[in-house]
Amino acid sequence: MTIQRTTFIRPLIAVAMVAVSSLSAFAQRSPVPTRVRGTIESVSGDTMQVKSRSGEDVKLRIAPDVSVSGVTKISLADIKVGSFVGATTVPGPDGGNNAVEVHVFPENMRGTGEGSRPYDLKPNSSMTNATVSESVVGNDGHTLLVKYKDGEKKVFVPDNTPVVTFVPGDKGELKPGAKVIAFMKQLPDGSFETNRVSVGRDGLTPPM
Repeated sequence: MTIQRTTFIRPLIAVAMVAVSSLSAFAQRSPVPTRVRGTIESVSGDTMQVKSRSGEDVKLRIAPDVSVSGVTKISLADIKVGSFVGATTVPGPDGGNNAVEVHVFPENMRGTGEGSRPYDLKPNSSMTNATVSESVVGNDGHTLLVKYKDGEKKVFVPDNTPVVTFVPGDKGELKPGAKVIAFMKQLPDGSFETNRVSVGRDGLTPPM
C-alpha cells in the first residue's frame, strides 16, 4: 500500500508544482502599457514609429478616428479658482503632495478622468483630476486645494512647475520630430493601436 500511495502522490505533487510555476510566471508578466511618451521617428500610412523616452522603439497603428490635441505652455497664474485641472504629484519631504506638472483642461474637457489614482510618470506619483476650490499664492509657488467627487487634496505647485493646457489638433501634427504622448491598446494580433495622441507644440515635451 505504501508503494501505491507514493506512486499516486508524486504525480499530484508534480502537477501542483507546474501550476504554481505557471501562476508565478503569469504574476510576473509585465502589464500591457496604456501609453507611450516619446518622439515620433517616422510615419508611414496609418503606422507611426515612436522612440520612447526610455529608448524603446514602439510601433503604433493610427486608428482611423484618432483624436489629436496640442499641448501648449501656460503660466501658473492661469490656474484659477474653478479651473478643472490634472496634477501629477509626488510625496514631498513634509508628507504633502508636490506637483511635478499641472495641465489645465479647457471647458469642453471638464470632468475628464475626475478623481485621484496612481500614475506612471514617476515613482510613487499620482494623478488627480479635480476642480480648484482654493488657490493661495506663496513666496515660491501656489498651494491649491482641489476637490473631486470622492474627496479633496492639497497640492503645492512650485514656481518652476510645467503648466500646460490642451488645444485642438489634427492628424497632420503626427510627423517625425513631434513630442507625443500616445494612448494605446493592444489588438488581438499583439500589435498596438492609438486612438488618442497629445502633441507638444513649438517643441514642447508634454510633461504629463
